[in-house]
Amino acid sequence: MSTMPVLSDEELSPEAAAVFADIRATRKTDFVNNFWRVLAHDPVALKRTWESVRQVMAPGALDPLTKELLYVAASVANNCEYCIRSHTAAARAKGMTDAQFMELVAVVGMASETNRIATALQVPVDAAFRPATDTPFNQV
Repeated sequence: MSTMPVLSDEELSPEAAAVFADIRATRKTDFVNNFWRVLAHDPVALKRTWESVRQVMAPGALDPLTKELLYVAASVANNCEYCIRSHTAAARAKGMTDAQFMELVAVVGMASETNRIATALQVPVDAAFRPATDTPFNQV
């Protein structure tokens, strides 16, 4: 259960309604999901977050599917069920296959395992992986 109510369109402040209008126009849909509807309790945070998401997820050097796959991976790492589900749906809409999803899950699982092993063992970073100007953290 949400810690704040999910707002209907009729309950939005004028500022939040304007952000919802931009979400609808940008995404070319009438659907505004519950994340935005709960965040609409704070119109300033809603606007700031929407502008950041819109900018980061816009076309760029990474294709839209890759960005969604990265979002899913980060959401798995952060244990955010909402974002896992919403960005998996978005990745599927951008063409992600079941095989790609399962491979993504395998990579996230493997990275989590080896990250924890490297962290627990405090494995020093190889010089070959550092730029020539990089200084190890403990020698600053």
